[in-house]
Amino acid sequence: MEFLSNTKFHIRFVPFFTILLVVTTILNSVVAKGPCNFPAIFNFGASNSDTGGYSVSMKALKSPYGETYFHRPAGRYSDGRIILDFIAQNFGLPYLSPYLDSLGSNFSTGANFGTAGSTIQPQSNYSIVGYVFSPFSLDVQYNQFINFIPRTKFFREKGGIFATLMPKEEHFSKALYTYDIGQNDLTASFASFRPIKQIIDSIPDIVKKFTENVKNIYNLGGRSFWIHSIGPLGCHSSFLSDHPIGERDEYGCIKELNEVCKHFNLNLKEALAQLRKDLPNAAITYVDIYSAKYSLFQDPKKYGFEDPQVACCGYGGKYNCNLMVGCGNTIKVNGTEISAGSCGKASVRVMWDGTHYTEAANKVVFDKISSGAFTDPPIPLNMACLRSIDTKF
Repeated sequence: MEFLSNTKFHIRFVPFFTILLVVTTILNSVVAKGPCNFPAIFNFGASNSDTGGYSVSMKALKSPYGETYFHRPAGRYSDGRIILDFIAQNFGLPYLSPYLDSLGSNFSTGANFGTAGSTIQPQSNYSIVGYVFSPFSLDVQYNQFINFIPRTKFFREKGGIFATLMPKEEHFSKALYTYDIGQNDLTASFASFRPIKQIIDSIPDIVKKFTENVKNIYNLGGRSFWIHSIGPLGCHSSFLSDHPIGERDEYGCIKELNEVCKHFNLNLKEALAQLRKDLPNAAITYVDIYSAKYSLFQDPKKYGFEDPQVACCGYGGKYNCNLMVGCGNTIKVNGTEISAGSCGKASVRVMWDGTHYTEAANKVVFDKISSGAFTDPPIPLNMACLRSIDTKF
């Protein structure tokens, strides 16, 4: 105890010890809460996160979809993996089985309720020239989920092989809930050539309906939410082909369409900020997919890409995209049947089929958003279970 009698040493030692204690407490707190080891993922969304739901229930994708990674059509609107696949892979989880797939599905680590063409607001018209929308709106996906929960309990209690394919009861509260939806709500309006003001005026209602869904999942026990904004639709080959007239920005994207997308995202971000206040026990992460994807059109060479707005799989015109003949389909031109096939170099392209991204682009976007550089609050994917109040030490 001799050091206590040394006044000078004692004065210096106490502050150092206090600082050390505080730092140690903080570090222990961080280690205890992260990284977040999610045992399961439940996804709600549209084609950007569809792992086969639409393909098995409505219309199967054809080759060359899936050519890069799966070497066959695997229900994904890409040549390979999508962002959701990389999210699952990041946590050491298998790729998500589509809820609608009755053959070979394994739901022990989650389920994917998202389908291509899905919207937040149910659509009255499922087909607009060149575009097809899904009857599986976000409300329907939620209803599928609430029916899914008791059915998994039934099979767990029944035992046998099917019990092993079900998520554990505690997985529903410990899972990561991911969302990638809203793009088709705007697409339906753009495709119908609705006045821009009408589209903008409709956004608050769409966002309100979305946040109601998040609240519903929260009330069922969900606590961790990873929510993507919508991407820069004005940069997509499909819209560039379908809207030949319109002011372009310096990167060749349709300014007006992208401004609407940014307006939607701002509304979504603000709504989620309010939701964090309403649901303090939830960890709600807004993911700025728009900026991450837009960067690929701003500086494609930086990421090893070329011709960012030209679709790899398609046919016709400046952007190799014709809404009347989608990727993998054929068209007769002057009596000759022509296939809308792959460019054979998807690894250096951003757009796959004019609407969706290549695996290479998806991986770049995943790397960006998983770092925390494009999220609010600014936390990496591995810390997405932390509430905002947990990160204020």
